[in-house]
Amino acid sequence: MPHAVDHRAILARFAPTRGGDGKIFQDIEPARLAHIVVDMQNGFMEEGAPVEVPMARTIVDNINRISAAIRASGGHNVFLRYTTPPDDGPSWSNFMVRMGSKAQGHQEAFTPGAHHWQLWPALEVAANDTVIDKHRFSGFTPGTCMLHAVLQDRGIDTVLITGTLTNCCCESTARDAMQHNYRVLMAGDAMAALSDEEHAATLHNMAFVFADLYSTDEIVGLLGG
Repeated sequence: MPHAVDHRAILARFAPTRGGDGKIFQDIEPARLAHIVVDMQNGFMEEGAPVEVPMARTIVDNINRISAAIRASGGHNVFLRYTTPPDDGPSWSNFMVRMGSKAQGHQEAFTPGAHHWQLWPALEVAANDTVIDKHRFSGFTPGTCMLHAVLQDRGIDTVLITGTLTNCCCESTARDAMQHNYRVLMAGDAMAALSDEEHAATLHNMAFVFADLYSTDEIVGLLGG
């Protein structure tokens, strides 16, 4: 089962000042919506993987349901894939320092073509979906990912975040998306962290400033599924 965190209770804190159910955006246009699936790769999903997130295995069905609803409604799915930065790219030496003795193994695991770099096989990726490599936690870090340019080319103004880890790459991407002036939605039961507490902390932060919170059922209903 996905994380036992009630996103509606989090939103209820903000309803008195926002009205309704605490969400900001009520007029989602599917053609201008991109579903951003973050880092659902073998290296995060498999038992014993370098950055195993056990809860991530429980959210695959919800992500696939959302992806199907996005396609049916005329939206667009984008699968982000964490990729070891190239040697000739912008330096990220401080991350490697923080990884310590695990740095080399992490780099090797997410090198293009490696097994752990590949998307999780149970993830449903259609021919008209987009797969984009990113070299940082956020898909919007300048010079390290093509996500922003791809979304701008398609006229996207709203992004829906799913994937893993809730409190790292999902949160980083959502924060930056909002500051790039995208309207941001997050599906609470289609993201995964290492604990309920970490997952809930991110959802509180996101609802406070950065994003509207939804469940998978709410998203599918919103899109007419």
